[in-house]
Amino acid sequence: MATRKSVSADIGLEGDKSELGRRALKEKRVMKALVSALGGADRSQRSLAASALHEVACAEPRALVPHGEALIDALDRPEPHTRWEVLDVLGELVAVDTRLVEKAVTPVVECLHDGESARVRVAAFRVLARWGATTERRADRVWPLMSDATRIYHGDPEYGAFLAGVVTLLEGAASDQVKKDAAVLFEPDAGDPDRAVARRARQIVALKPKRARKKA
Repeated sequence: MATRKSVSADIGLEGDKSELGRRALKEKRVMKALVSALGGADRSQRSLAASALHEVACAEPRALVPHGEALIDALDRPEPHTRWEVLDVLGELVAVDTRLVEKAVTPVVECLHDGESARVRVAAFRVLARWGATTERRADRVWPLMSDATRIYHGDPEYGAFLAGVVTLLEGAASDQVKKDAAVLFEPDAGDPDRAVARRARQIVALKPKRARKKA
């Protein structure tokens, strides 16, 4: 009989992220080892654990709800890879536990202005967009944060991805006022030489409400 690969956080995670993610959904000890590794001292182990947990989140996000506190804490790890993988996990968790993600908003905003990694900034922007899209109140809360970020990083490589996040927000539960503000802010980008930026800007402008909603 073949010996199973060890997943003890004390002696090191083994296997690739897909394998570990699949096993975590079947074996509690594997899930425990992955979550434990997020807070461990070894950067490579933290990175592998974060990648594997992202695999779990894509397959069965509810399985990670009990581990929300550890995930939020992991946003403070020094290596960008762990941070963006965990942000992607939180993005998947929006669909199953918005209150958990709400607890992460402050560290997510810190990641939005990460000075080391554009990919971390994009992942953070995406979390805010998905969470904000769930209710009008949440959209109102994140819109100023998102609009400020687009001004700060205008023209940077991640700008097009930011505009895609704005589309996500506006296609959700954003108020008419947020949609109007976004249309005004991004209309100048509709003629941007970058075709992806111009396309997203036109999408945002097209989402501007044609007339005010009637009160019930």
